Amino acid sequence: MTGELEQLRAAIDAINLDILAKLNQRAKLARAIGTLKVGQAYRPEREAQVLRRIKEANAGPLADETVALLFREIMSACLALERPVTVAYLGPAGTFSERAALKHFGHAAVAMPEPTIDEVYRAVESGAADFGVVPVENSTEGAVGRSLDLMPQTPRKVCGEVVLRIHHNLMAKVRPANLTDIRRVFSHGQSLAQCHEWLGNNLPDAERVAVASNAEAARRAAQEAGSAAVAGEMAAEHYGLEILAPNIEDEPNNTTRFLVLGDYEPGPSGRDKTSLVLSARNRAGAVYEMLTPFAKRGVSMTKFESRPSKVALWEYLFFVDIEGHRDDAHVAAALEEVAGIAGYLKVLGSYPMAVL
Repeated sequence: MTGELEQLRAAIDAINLDILAKLNQRAKLARAIGTLKVGQAYRPEREAQVLRRIKEANAGPLADETVALLFREIMSACLALERPVTVAYLGPAGTFSERAALKHFGHAAVAMPEPTIDEVYRAVESGAADFGVVPVENSTEGAVGRSLDLMPQTPRKVCGEVVLRIHHNLMAKVRPANLTDIRRVFSHGQSLAQCHEWLGNNLPDAERVAVASNAEAARRAAQEAGSAAVAGEMAAEHYGLEILAPNIEDEPNNTTRFLVLGDYEPGPSGRDKTSLVLSARNRAGAVYEMLTPFAKRGVSMTKFESRPSKVALWEYLFFVDIEGHRDDAHVAAALEEVAGIAGYLKVLGSYPMAVL
């Protein structure tokens, strides 16, 4: 048994050295490509194609998602040899927004926490950050209004999306003798709403305090006796908290979608989305008329959401996601027709569908 074990370990050691040599060979090739590129080194459409190809070629036993995450980190490290990408997100450290940013860009990216969603936009628009990651909708609680409200105003483009499963945990600095000893629970307002039923059943008398982010909730819980936070694992690790109850979200498939903003317009990747904002003219049937070109050309609409325009009373903007890239012939034809019908049309960006 010992001899067989040593042989297997020796084989793994040899493979490790081979992987190391191949990784450095890949890094040299990536750096050589970087010297030939003009402008932005990060190409989301190319990375999406690579990750899709890797998942399709994977024969196991590693899961497709695991393999794709490994290659995401390899590409992140290779890109950092040219210049690390800076990414603004809704901070502080330990938020789900940070996790989404690292999932999309890898851990070699320079993550920049910002105090508000507005500041994330400003960081990207000013050039302080190459990209920004903002939450736009949750499967349980719906739209993140502030992120959507700023979309029509920004000159930057949507150039990617991140889909993140959200698991909320109850955490505290010291485990109480009983959960009922917890007098106060801090969390972001949406997180409190996503755990409303669990908190009502298990901490009915605890005060629920909404704060700016889940990481801020963890920071407060670390400092205030008799308190707890609802947040993710990253926040617990960052602030030294113990998880008292894991996965307390009411909806087990709780998922948040984030969009990536930047001064870059990806080309077609083969599986893309396009995000738009529209307004309809004030006449009967205007919304139906405005959307008809998409149906006529077989363009699938995956999202349709209204928001007050904040310009005039009872006027609304419609946020729409469609399948396909704005440069695809059938999508381009539909957009051209919609532009002649809608009161207002802005293409927020075309980008690869989330791979991870």
